[in-house]
Amino acid sequence: MFEAIGAYNAGKIPLEQFKDVEDHACPGAGACGGQFTANTMATAYEMLGMSPMGWNDIPAVDPRKEEVAFESGKLVMELVRQGLTPRKIVTRKSFENSIAGVMATGGSTNAVLHLMATARDFGVKLAIEDFDRISRKTPVVADLKPWGNYTAPEMYDAGGMAVVGKRLLEASLLHGSEKTVTGRTIAEEVKAAPEPAGQQVIKPLAKALKSEGGIAILRGNLAPGGCVIKLSGQKKYAHRGPARVFEVEEDAFQAIKKGKIKPNDVIVIRYEGPKGGPGMREMLHVSGALQGAGLGESVALMTDGRFSGATHGFMIGHIVPEAAERGPIAAVRNGDTISIDVKKRRLDLEVPAGEIKKRLAKWKAPKPRFTTGVFAKYAAGVADASVGAYT
Repeated sequence: MFEAIGAYNAGKIPLEQFKDVEDHACPGAGACGGQFTANTMATAYEMLGMSPMGWNDIPAVDPRKEEVAFESGKLVMELVRQGLTPRKIVTRKSFENSIAGVMATGGSTNAVLHLMATARDFGVKLAIEDFDRISRKTPVVADLKPWGNYTAPEMYDAGGMAVVGKRLLEASLLHGSEKTVTGRTIAEEVKAAPEPAGQQVIKPLAKALKSEGGIAILRGNLAPGGCVIKLSGQKKYAHRGPARVFEVEEDAFQAIKKGKIKPNDVIVIRYEGPKGGPGMREMLHVSGALQGAGLGESVALMTDGRFSGATHGFMIGHIVPEAAERGPIAAVRNGDTISIDVKKRRLDLEVPAGEIKKRLAKWKAPKPRFTTGVFAKYAAGVADASVGAYT
């Protein structure tokens, strides 16, 4: 729908076609059907061993959904009786399996946030470098939207995440002896799963869609603490162009709508991080509008916010430190040249270090974006019914 907005505003589709997309944009129950954040994390937790292999893959309206809901309840009670807790199942190697699954399916960049948070809760040491290390040796084998051709229900029909696990096991990229919530190892789970003959969704290793995984971690003078770029479906590995700076997502969206963004630009959206947003909003309006306007291949976008799993294109998120913490992204000015080199894992502002330091020395924290209403309460951490509904 966001891509249709961009296409309509750019004059690429007529009003009738735009309305037709709008009328059919919510086809049924369940999570969005691509390998977006919901399905990325559902499959990641199967690979982590915390969800029975294949159960999360079942589409919302499939009759088996009711069956596995009932079986899930039985399994939970059995685990309680056994005293088998999550921390007795999950290890660092389990997290490496989960990350490999994300990379092999070209999953959402939000998996970095969620798996890092999960690992911290488990007391497992996990760093963003682990994602990059695993990505460099993990091929993309699942041809899934938003960058590929197939949807989550089609992947389920093709054998689901277990078949992806088979590919990883075959490539010696899976720690097969790690336990799962069913009591069987991850290797036992994936070996037992059938693979329909002739399925086209999950490719054999010899026909992998990419030799490396769908996510990379970049550093540089713009992201000394690191940032995340999604590579799934990406054909280019470098971009250099002038910065177009916006302090809020909505302003960037309006610039795209009015045709002010040109090929080769680097859109910079800052003050959208956890502190600046507040809450690290996702930039789906902007990334979708770029694709719809036909700028997805020629424009780069970087932000200290995050992206929807539906995002595709040359998009960089999670820049650390964020602008609200006086990060270098706060020093970028319109027209500055920004260089992105994925193979070297670099994101750099082509401005002398002394000038960046001088700009940051004059930096002043912006006023809070929301001073009244539900957003202000959310930012202040006030828990009430309306804020709960928002979150």
